[in-house]
Amino acid sequence: MTDSRSAVDAANNPYASTRTGYYALCILTLVYSINFIDRQLLSILQESIKADLLLSDAQLGLLTGFAFALFYTFAGLPIASLADRSNRRNIVALSLTVWSGMTAVSGLALNYGQLLAARVGVGIGEAGGSPPSHSMISDIFPPEKRASAIGFYSTGISIGILFGFLFGGWLNEFFGWRVAFFVVGVPGVLLAAVLYFTVPEPIRGLTENRASTGDSPSMLSVFKLLLSRPSFILMALGAAMNAFAGYSSSNWIASFMIRTHEMPTGELGSWLALIIGVGGAIGVFSSGVVADKLGKRDKRWYMWVAVCACAISVPFQISMFLVDDAYLALILLIIPAVL
Repeated sequence: MTDSRSAVDAANNPYASTRTGYYALCILTLVYSINFIDRQLLSILQESIKADLLLSDAQLGLLTGFAFALFYTFAGLPIASLADRSNRRNIVALSLTVWSGMTAVSGLALNYGQLLAARVGVGIGEAGGSPPSHSMISDIFPPEKRASAIGFYSTGISIGILFGFLFGGWLNEFFGWRVAFFVVGVPGVLLAAVLYFTVPEPIRGLTENRASTGDSPSMLSVFKLLLSRPSFILMALGAAMNAFAGYSSSNWIASFMIRTHEMPTGELGSWLALIIGVGGAIGVFSSGVVADKLGKRDKRWYMWVAVCACAISVPFQISMFLVDDAYLALILLIIPAVL
């Protein structure tokens, strides 16, 4: 029965052509890029927003941090569970529509409460982007090509950061922060339609020669399994602390450079796009190569590479906030951005 079902699935595989698979990968990578463009945009715009809406730094911190992260985290769990049981392409398309639409709506905000509500909407929408996309890629590409496909998909982070800073900085300087939200948000809604109508839902388990039964483990059983493994707990804590420091710093770098060194947003956005966007892409690629090479001798190097990168970054990250010259501060940022 299983063999016959697998044969039927193979005959109906919408990704029998490799061209279709790579097209879907490119669309999903664009979606991931927009995810980070919309996420990064606020940090380069927040000084203009603060002046226009008369906000405090505490309110800005809530917008860029807690309000977004809280809903992003807790919405992601049920959405990921839903993706195990339903059409993942539809979930990604709907999520993209929600977060891009809420990004555009942010440009209409007249007060802090409205902007906060829009930001919460962005967080909820973006929570439904990555988990279903990873699952789709795993069912489009066989195991021997999957790592490369995921690696290509991950470039969306650097692409998004690059264009988020670049577009946000110059749009804000010439047209204002409201226009920046519109210009960045609307294309995402259009891309959602392209995704929905041109990217088919892959057959679950086909690339691993197994038929999907439609069943998936409960969230509780998954939590129990993960929490029973000390290595997972330690890695999760380490990643959480790294994200805490990294995102806190990146969310305020633009404000720091504008307030302390009086850099215009257009020029600053260009510098940050190159340093964090391009530098981050180089770091992601090179760290993977180094980890794979050293990991052949000792699997612990996969963790040690990350630890070394964090340790080396610390003095450079601190120093950039202490120097008097704006361009020296940006130069010091290169090392943490790459690592």
